[in-house]
Amino acid sequence: MQKTNTLWIILRLIFPVVFNAAFFVLGGVDHKASVWISYGFIHFAYLMLLLMPKLIRKGKSVAVFGASLYLVSAVYFFVAFATGIAFILNSPDSYKTAFSVQLCLAGLYSIVLISNTIANVYTADSEEMRQYQVEYVKAASAKLKSLLEVVSDKEAKKKIEKIYDALYASPVKSHLDLAQVESQILMSINKLDNAVSIKNKDDIISLSDSLLIAVNERNRQLKMLNL
Repeated sequence: MQKTNTLWIILRLIFPVVFNAAFFVLGGVDHKASVWISYGFIHFAYLMLLLMPKLIRKGKSVAVFGASLYLVSAVYFFVAFATGIAFILNSPDSYKTAFSVQLCLAGLYSIVLISNTIANVYTADSEEMRQYQVEYVKAASAKLKSLLEVVSDKEAKKKIEKIYDALYASPVKSHLDLAQVESQILMSINKLDNAVSIKNKDDIISLSDSLLIAVNERNRQLKMLNL
């Protein structure tokens, strides 16, 4: 692992080392402002390319997120590099043209990069929400199903069956406003599990009644929120 990291560092250093060696060996250190501006923007473009992993949002679509941001940064780097080389070779007396062109390129790049980053964050948030929605119904239903297998009392079992049926029929799609309600339902199911484990029938029935009301209320609120 350490060897791999070292190789990646060496790979990333190849361009700046080769570029700077060529720049100073062939051109020296006495340059016009337009050349130094181009020199700086080339390094800025390359630095942004190296920083891309920090901007990639983790998620199921991480490969897509990374590809889009890397593409934007790679295009900008090659355009900034080609433009910078042109100014370095021509070495115009006025710095204004070089600065204006490079600044416009950097500004356009920033707009596209930020837009893609915002879109990726939105997509990642949507993925997390969908995952949470599936997990709520899946986890709650699985827990209740396991309780049904160990409850022997008919009345208590019937109560749990009603909750299970209500949960099983619940919409998977959820809403952020219901996150706390759903969390409380899952906590109540854990309390029901404890009551079942010690065979406390009164608590099982009481918790089951409360849970059924909570599940139905969650579904009612969800319906209202999605109208």
